Amino acid sequence: MSHTARLADLRRADEPRFGGKSANLGELMAAGIPVPPGFAVAAAAYGPTIDEPLRAEIARRYEALGEPPVAVRSSALGEDSAEASFAGQQESFLWVLGADRVCNAVRECWASLHSAEAVAYRARMGGSEEPAMGVAVQLMVDAVVSGVMFTCNPVNGDPSTVAVNASWGLGTAVVGGEVTPDDYRVSKVTGEVLHRSVGPKRIEYRGRERLEVPAERREVACLDEEQLGALLELARRAERHFGGHQDIEWALADDGSLFVVQSRPVTTARERKEAGPRRSAIEHVMGTFGADRR
Repeated sequence: MSHTARLADLRRADEPRFGGKSANLGELMAAGIPVPPGFAVAAAAYGPTIDEPLRAEIARRYEALGEPPVAVRSSALGEDSAEASFAGQQESFLWVLGADRVCNAVRECWASLHSAEAVAYRARMGGSEEPAMGVAVQLMVDAVVSGVMFTCNPVNGDPSTVAVNASWGLGTAVVGGEVTPDDYRVSKVTGEVLHRSVGPKRIEYRGRERLEVPAERREVACLDEEQLGALLELARRAERHFGGHQDIEWALADDGSLFVVQSRPVTTARERKEAGPRRSAIEHVMGTFGADRR
């Protein structure tokens, strides 16, 4: 029995086998929403090591992608659900290159299922079942701008607005507290930008490099009206497809292509209460953009 599948072939019904993140990515693809291609590793493959048949299977899937740099991200069962997002609780690895390193990153994702943070989070959320971990492997997007958006106002639940956080490059600088992201509120009805707050963005991560942002770009909005309009349309489409408010990670490539790299239901009030100290929207959701620790 195969323990891997193309993300494009997955649907919500595959969540018990491949985890919420991978299943949601497959749903996005089915809806025609641009998502970086990739494959998923089933939770049933989980173990202390990767055996040779699974290693060969992962290598074949990776070769079919063209052997590019990829992001290797946890997709635990129950993750990215309406009850619990697990945002930032388990590992992700960026710019992973080579089949052997992909296999190593899959194993490290599995190991993070039992990290102190993940165990404490499951305890707070009342999880009683034995945890299980799938893994998503996606083509890496070298983002010139990245961020998160909520298809409702995450503070008061207003369904008529989309909330967007954004910063230059990958979200690594935001997660590390090195920059303050731009913040936007856009009317879902008219497309009007209702609020714009531009943060000082002195650091950006491009590829594997940590760069200083040139002075002339540091306090310039990293999204224009057209790009916000494109994000708004993606938000509407994802919300229609899933039938509920979504919490979406996105990346804008240097050729102008816009990708969704994750979508999950907006989490319940219970998780927000149990999550501990308040973090910004981008800090909460973009934990999965953490730096490659290989």
